[in-house]
Amino acid sequence: MENYYSYADFMKAMAQTKKITEAEKLLNDIYLDLFLKHVHRSQQEAQLMTLIDEALDNNDRQSFATYTAQLQSLQCDED
Repeated sequence: MENYYSYADFMKAMAQTKKITEAEKLLNDIYLDLFLKHVHRSQQEAQLMTLIDEALDNNDRQSFATYTAQLQSLQCDED
């Protein structure tokens, strides 16, 4: 899922006028990758919030600390 595209790759694809479809495909791939990462991160956050709520309900301090640390790490990676 990890794809890294550079601006140079995009400009090279754009420079080839007969290969405009390649530039559009590259841009679509970039947007799709960003969208999928966003969806995955949102699902991870929701799952961690559920686990944190369960840990609180069960008075499980160790699990609570683990899940909150994971959530904080996930949110720090976002910035």
